[in-house]
Amino acid sequence: MDQVKDIIKDIKAGKAAPIYFLMGEEPYYIDKISEYIEDNVLTEEEKGFNQMVLYGRDVTIQDIVSNAKRFPLMAEKQVVIVKEAQELARTIDQIESYAEQVQPSTVLVFCYKYKTLDKRKKVYKTIEKNGIIFESKKLKEYQIDAWIKKLLTGKGYAIDPKASAMLVEFLGTDLSKIANELDKLALVIPKGVQITADVVEKNIGISKDFNNFELIKAIVDRNQLKAYKIANYFAQNPKNNPIVLTMGLVYSYFSKLLLYHGLKDKSPSNVMKQLKVSQYAIKDYEVGFRIYKMKQVSVIISHLKDVDLKSKGVGAQAMPQGDLLKEMLIKIFN
Repeated sequence: MDQVKDIIKDIKAGKAAPIYFLMGEEPYYIDKISEYIEDNVLTEEEKGFNQMVLYGRDVTIQDIVSNAKRFPLMAEKQVVIVKEAQELARTIDQIESYAEQVQPSTVLVFCYKYKTLDKRKKVYKTIEKNGIIFESKKLKEYQIDAWIKKLLTGKGYAIDPKASAMLVEFLGTDLSKIANELDKLALVIPKGVQITADVVEKNIGISKDFNNFELIKAIVDRNQLKAYKIANYFAQNPKNNPIVLTMGLVYSYFSKLLLYHGLKDKSPSNVMKQLKVSQYAIKDYEVGFRIYKMKQVSVIISHLKDVDLKSKGVGAQAMPQGDLLKEMLIKIFN
């Protein structure tokens, strides 16, 4: 994110703001910025007397202000980091008076995860005027592929689309989890080497052949043999392959395929915009468009809803996961 780069750039240049309010649904960037401030604003010698980490559940706004108003000892700056600041949500407005008259020798950092300040309130406007407010927004699933590529490029690696899709399927949209797994790969893979599906399977433990990504590809290609093999594998490993996730992904594909049928402009850029999918996924919709007619897609979506209800115990008594997956495939292929 550009704002993250700007914040880091200013800190490197010795232009740390007196107050940072890091908020939002995505904790990854909040952690990265606060960690950078914690590691780089002060020297190791200065940190002992001038760096303090507080936790929202253990302190009040008055405690934080009291610490922020102290003067640094044998240093130009002091750093006060408030982790889990969302625990102070009920009283956070009380920081307004301090934000109006910040201590210029203090760098005060709030890590306000999973919540945001009301932009209409004076406290928001005051912090924004005298410091930095950063909102870390959750990325959509279709945006994760580009994020992974960008992160790896910065580390000196490349990744093929299938490997990236496997990571997203296995780890979801949790950027911290994905980054941790990529860091592990960086320890064993030489720089400049492309991260492939084989590399992911070997080092992270995700099957490159039996996963939801391959199941949907088999459905798109109408490769029934492959689809049933994957379904059988899922049935034998239900804990690692929950049917709720599989049903959701298959339903999402056909719902977007229905939208694809209705698009007048099927250019890649418009498909990515309207369907909220990555560039790599466009091919699946082009193939599905040729194989599954619009009326078929509508019928399949209706069947998927029925199977989904059965998976939740509605209209069927404790059907095994394998039977439900087979029923889903029969409805799709027939």
